[in-house]
Amino acid sequence: MAAIEARGFLLGTAVAQLVGVPLVPIRKAGKLPGPVNTRGYGLEYASDVLELQHGVLNADDRVLVIDDVLATGGTLEAAAGLIEGAGARIAGLGVVLELTALDGRQRLASWPVFALAGVDG
Repeated sequence: MAAIEARGFLLGTAVAQLVGVPLVPIRKAGKLPGPVNTRGYGLEYASDVLELQHGVLNADDRVLVIDDVLATGGTLEAAAGLIEGAGARIAGLGVVLELTALDGRQRLASWPVFALAGVDG
């Protein structure tokens, strides 16, 4: 299981504990120790970078990615790219809230997306 900084950590930790699997953090640039893989992504009005610690995933891993909100899909797309770049497979992308008017789900069509609620906002 992987969770995206910062609110995704709260949700991802709870889910990982519930199912008994380790949690892999995906963080913003400069916060993880050792060698990292990086992926840039665009936000609605800016850009940012996510990092995944090198060597924490392998080809046998199936990873559920957890975050709080799906808006444009840029953050989840970057996280999925990091995970696949490490050789692991995406089991799904899970969020609490999807802002359906921003069509982020379309950007993530390569992976299963699970949202607990959707709002047109």
